[in-house]
Amino acid sequence: MTNASGKPLLQLDRVSVSFGGLKALSNVSLTVNAGEIVAVIGPNGAGKTSLFNSITGFVPITTGSIQFQGAQIEGLSAHEIAALGVRRTFQNNGLAPTLSVLENVLAGLHTRISASPAAIVLGLPSARRAEKLAIARSRELISRMGLSSHENELASNLSGGQQRMVEILRAIAAEAPLLLLDEPAVGLSPPMRAELGSIVRELARARGIGVLLIEHAIELVMQTSDRIAVLSNGEKIADGSPDEIRSNQTVLEAYLGHG
Repeated sequence: MTNASGKPLLQLDRVSVSFGGLKALSNVSLTVNAGEIVAVIGPNGAGKTSLFNSITGFVPITTGSIQFQGAQIEGLSAHEIAALGVRRTFQNNGLAPTLSVLENVLAGLHTRISASPAAIVLGLPSARRAEKLAIARSRELISRMGLSSHENELASNLSGGQQRMVEILRAIAAEAPLLLLDEPAVGLSPPMRAELGSIVRELARARGIGVLLIEHAIELVMQTSDRIAVLSNGEKIADGSPDEIRSNQTVLEAYLGHG
């Protein structure tokens, strides 16, 4: 599924990123379509985080171009790119520790509240309805991950895995057109991983959200992704369906083993 312009939701064309004399990415081309889940795998140092950082404006690209919804975004600030509808999670926790679980997830929904600022300040009925819908959506997501008993608990009091899940729920709640998940399975129990995969597939299939996923948990990658891109030393060495990646001898030898 492409966007209304007929182009992919996200398109990287021969993107390179250098830090001094070190090339973190070299001529990487990649697309993500609306409603598609694309995973990026590779060993530490392969360039996966540099890829995410270049898309989201945290590091400048050296050469190439990045388009989101048909418009060039390289050179924009991280804040400007996020405002366009690109949401991401980070390997290290980005929660507000003094807010509750519910408040943190609600923070992800602030851009989707339909009431005007004036209506919110004045407490008008439209604002109250929008707030009730936002709370209901947040509680639905919290419940699906088995965290309902913690919804009023401060984020700082949660375990590492629970904090990770709340951060992911906050990003998911916004239902932005493009969602970048950076190793979301780290610290999650197997049941949480399975439910996370289910939620991500629902966002893509039912809501048309494009998902770009960095993940070392190969079983989650294989079960969730439509397509997998493999990076090695900053270069893309493979791009295909899970079945194609499974049968790619170079990938098997380098990353997945022979089993």
